[in-house]
Amino acid sequence: MSLLAKEHTIARPGFNRWLVPPAALCIHLCIGMAYGFSVFWLPLMHAVGISAPLAGPPDMGVLAKLTTTICDWDKPLLGWMFTLFFVFLGSSAALWGGWLEHVGPRKAGFVAALCWCGGLMISAAGVYLHQLWLMWLGSGLIGGIGLGLGYISPVSTLIKWFPDRRGMATGMAIMGFGGGAMIGSPLADLLMKHYATATSVGVWQTFVTLAVIYFVFMTTGAFAYRVPPTGWRPAGWTPPVKSTSDSMITQRHVHVSRAWRTPQFWLLWGVLCLNVSAGIGVIGMASPMLQEIFGGRLLGLDVKFDQLNAEQLGQIAAIAAGFTGLLSLFNIAGRIAWASCSDYIGRKRTYFIFFVLGMMLYAAAPHAGASGSVALFVALFCVILTMYGGGFATIPAYLADLFGTQMVGAIHGRLLTAWSVAGILGPVLVNYINDAQIKAGVAKSAAYDTTMYVLAALLAGGFVCNLLVRPLAAHCFMSDAELAAERQLAHDVQPSQPTNVDSGAASASTLGVVSLWLVVGVPLAWGIWNTLVKALALFR
Repeated sequence: MSLLAKEHTIARPGFNRWLVPPAALCIHLCIGMAYGFSVFWLPLMHAVGISAPLAGPPDMGVLAKLTTTICDWDKPLLGWMFTLFFVFLGSSAALWGGWLEHVGPRKAGFVAALCWCGGLMISAAGVYLHQLWLMWLGSGLIGGIGLGLGYISPVSTLIKWFPDRRGMATGMAIMGFGGGAMIGSPLADLLMKHYATATSVGVWQTFVTLAVIYFVFMTTGAFAYRVPPTGWRPAGWTPPVKSTSDSMITQRHVHVSRAWRTPQFWLLWGVLCLNVSAGIGVIGMASPMLQEIFGGRLLGLDVKFDQLNAEQLGQIAAIAAGFTGLLSLFNIAGRIAWASCSDYIGRKRTYFIFFVLGMMLYAAAPHAGASGSVALFVALFCVILTMYGGGFATIPAYLADLFGTQMVGAIHGRLLTAWSVAGILGPVLVNYINDAQIKAGVAKSAAYDTTMYVLAALLAGGFVCNLLVRPLAAHCFMSDAELAAERQLAHDVQPSQPTNVDSGAASASTLGVVSLWLVVGVPLAWGIWNTLVKALALFR
């Protein structure tokens, strides 16, 4: 267990910093499967009946449904897994972010592997015994804790390894969380088909297989983590000089216990919450939205959604699945592209673009739908999803700019409670507004118009929050004595000689870097290929 100690992760001279992003991806690509869990809903709704869902008594309560073995589960109960994922992701990141800074990314990454993969094993037992509460406990609660620890495990480390490219570094890692479902969902589908029998839908066996695969990948990533010695810098890079009092980048550090008491923290909390609420609302309704707005036009027929027969509904459902996959691909691309762009134009300007462009696109979406142009409608939402993903990837760098790098992982962890709130706010707003519109007699093809305007209003609120962000006052930062004490708690090692040699240019083996990038690159390329093949149906 001593290998998990932070002292054993201090990089030696010659370590190549480009080994750290693929290590982070090993973890993020695994926990990103949380986005793809809906692939299990339909099979789990047939877990008892196999060929068709076996309904329970109409008066059966929720507690009875959690423990019953005589009837199948319904989609709303299974869908609570999504809520549990993101509630416990945010809360665990907030609770244990400070612990992560002290023990280092390797131990946090390994604990994340135990929680996420152990949660899958408990869920497998829940499916085998047909006990839904075990699934909620396993993947929802324990797995959610693994999500939180795994998500923030590389943030502080990457920012310290790439002070010259903070946005790009965090974007490379966090794009993995968006890409996990692109790999995990088709893999899970293949596994369920392989394991399915006349008496089993193959889900519990798939959970066990995924748990083993993910544990290998996540452990590899955790043990590949290294942290730089205190004061390390890339060769030829010098910190930017703070030339004005309103500079948004500081060279000092704020303690996590003080950071969350500042207005800047809560303004950024609002920025993330409102941006994510709008984006996650779209993700949750992407498939039905496309089908109900365009109906038969997706098949070249001039008929509305309610006039389609069962075969045609199946065909447009497949097309909508391609749309959902395409949105995931742009979600990933936005994480690396926008975060990298923020290194050049600044984080505040980047979020201004998100909010201004986002408001325009959401407001234009109803008109694109009414025009009948599927290509225009799809293009609008693909751009929107780049900014949704970009918001996640840019926020750690924004925090590092304002609060310094010493405890940015812990501060980021607390800020992720905004994600937990958004995970409830966005879908609830979208679902209730859409339901109210349909009950009021609005046609399904127009029932999403009001929703788009409400989401645009959320982005207007985010614009105001971002506008109000200012540099921190001097009294917020740690004194030299406080910083020294914190670094001692965090087991940070001060090198005996200045370390300013770019590890990427040092003598580390290029083969090791290429090998680790292939480990994550090949599955990611496979997921992208599958997504593109399905998305082609949109344009046939």
